[in-house]
Amino acid sequence: MRFPRLPSWLSLPALATLLLLQTACSRDEKSCEMPADVAAVQAPVQLQRLEKPFFQIRTPADAKQFMDREPLFARYFLQRPKYPSDEILQQTLVKLATNPGLQKLSQQADSTFRDTEQWQGNLQRMFQYVRYYFPDFRVPQAKTFVSGLSQDIFVNDSLLVISTDFFVGPTAVYLPNVPAYIQRRYRPEYVLPTVALAVSSKYNKRTLTSTTTLAEMIQNGKALYFAEKVLPCAADSLLIGFSAKDLENVHFNEAKIWGHFLQKNLLYDTNPFLIQKYVGERPNVPEIDKTCPGRVGQWVGWQIVRKYMADNPKVTLAQLMATKDAQRILSDSHYRPRK
Repeated sequence: MRFPRLPSWLSLPALATLLLLQTACSRDEKSCEMPADVAAVQAPVQLQRLEKPFFQIRTPADAKQFMDREPLFARYFLQRPKYPSDEILQQTLVKLATNPGLQKLSQQADSTFRDTEQWQGNLQRMFQYVRYYFPDFRVPQAKTFVSGLSQDIFVNDSLLVISTDFFVGPTAVYLPNVPAYIQRRYRPEYVLPTVALAVSSKYNKRTLTSTTTLAEMIQNGKALYFAEKVLPCAADSLLIGFSAKDLENVHFNEAKIWGHFLQKNLLYDTNPFLIQKYVGERPNVPEIDKTCPGRVGQWVGWQIVRKYMADNPKVTLAQLMATKDAQRILSDSHYRPRK
C-alpha cells in the first residue's frame, strides 16, 4: 500500500498548520496553564548536579568518598552491590572521571544543561501532575550525571538520574551508540518526555501471559497518553519522537494505516518478530509504506487510547493505566479513523 501524495491544494505548510490546529483542538485550549488544583499539589524537587564532584575523583579513595556521599545513586545507578568488590568499581570510576574525552563531553553537557533552576522547575511541574493523578507517587531524588553514554535515564521510587551526556544533541563529541533514527531523539527537548514515559511504567499494568500486537499497541498507547497528561504543553512530535513530516504523514494516512492492521489480521498475532516490526524500533515500516515511520503501532495505540478516554470521560488516568484488557479499550473506543 502506497501512502498517497498530499493533494496539490494542500501544501505541506498548510497541512502542518491544519494538523497543529487539530492537535490543539483535541486538547483543552488552556492545557498549558496549570489548573489551580494541580498547582496546589506539593511535589518539591531539588535537582542535584553530580558532574562536578564526580570529575574531581582522582584516586580510589576519592571514588569511595563520592559513593559514600551518594548511597542511593551508588546502589541503584552504579549498581555498587553487584560488583565482586568495591575496589573494582572504584577503579572504574577513576578511569571514567580522568578520561579526557568524557571530560570534554561533560563540558558540552554542562553548557547544554547549565540552567539547573529551569530544569528543576520543569521536573517539579511534571511531578505535580503525576501526584495530582496518582496521590501515592513519591517524588524521587533527582540527579544529573555524565555516565559515559552507558544509561540515559534511570528512575525508581527513590531515585531519578538523567545522564545529560546522552542528550547534548548532534554536535556532541561523542554520540550514543544507536542508529541515527534513534539518535535524533537524544536532544535536550526529549529529556522530559523520556522521563515521563519511564515514570509511566510504574502504573502501566499489563497481562503477563502471551502478548499480541494489539496488547503492545495499547500498552505503549497508555504510556504516551500518560506522558501527554503530565506534560500538557509538550508537542506530540516530542512525546512520540516522530519528525514533523512523519507526524503529518501518519495523521494524513491514519485510515490506511489502520486498514493495513485489519486487512493483514495483525491485531491478535502473537509472533514477537511481527510485533517488533510494527511496534518496536525500526527506521520505517516498509510493510505499510517505505515512508511510514517505525513504531507506528505505538502511535496507533495512542490514538485508540485517546479515543477511548474521549468516549469514556468518567474513566480516570489511574483507571486507564490499571486496565490490562486491550480488547476492552479498543472496543469501547469505537476507533474508526476517517478515510
